[in-house]
Amino acid sequence: MSHPVLSRRAFLSAGSVGASSLLLAGCDRFDFLGNDESRVRRVLAGTNTLTYRIQRALLGDTLAREYEETEIRQGQRPNGSADPQTPEFLALKENGFTSYRLRIGGLVERPTELSLDELRNMPARSQITRHDCVEGWSCIAKWTGVPLAFLLDQVRVKPEVRFAVFHCFDNIGGGLAAPVSYYESCDLFDARHPQTILAYGLNGAALPVPNGAPLRVRIERQLGYKMAKYLHTIELASSLAGFGGGQGGYWEDSAGYDWYGGI
Repeated sequence: MSHPVLSRRAFLSAGSVGASSLLLAGCDRFDFLGNDESRVRRVLAGTNTLTYRIQRALLGDTLAREYEETEIRQGQRPNGSADPQTPEFLALKENGFTSYRLRIGGLVERPTELSLDELRNMPARSQITRHDCVEGWSCIAKWTGVPLAFLLDQVRVKPEVRFAVFHCFDNIGGGLAAPVSYYESCDLFDARHPQTILAYGLNGAALPVPNGAPLRVRIERQLGYKMAKYLHTIELASSLAGFGGGQGGYWEDSAGYDWYGGI
């Protein structure tokens, strides 16, 4: 039976939605939103916080809708980076990711490193869900991976942890701006959600590089930019202040995206 899905947009006023859309589109008329002192930016940030609290109160651990295999009508469209060019990633890709290791550390009692084979031999979950991109498109696909909650139990997260921070191989930027390593984050509640997995499989096959191989995060109740690809490290933290620009992710730091990209 399908579970009800409550859209975050149902809680936003038309004015806030319009302003947010223009910001995400990079409209020059709204460059002032990058200023932390902007009144409009403070209003939008407050709306995001309110949405986060309302969804937490009403949705709890409700599952995102899952679909039948007959509803998979195309290959999963890549989002964001499609082929990282960092030397470390290129070396891993060259050897078929046999030397890949996922590192889990930060505020944990048992920091660990895991190979792709070790991850594949752990309890797995498959789910057919819809990927919703902030650009406006969506795509249904089947994802297979290890539940993140299982790994968090293995490393024994410390009581003060509030966030999981995902560090990735791909760099974004260039030209006059130095490339910046992509990162994202979620709170511990979403990290432990039953549908939050570290996916190594897509539509019954190994995860392709354009879709995030060797490993990507799937947080099914959030927008696509929250589902970090090319994952190499998970860091458990009590605050987001020490990461990037302190807003919780690459797009949050650089373009003012909402940290809680709930749908």
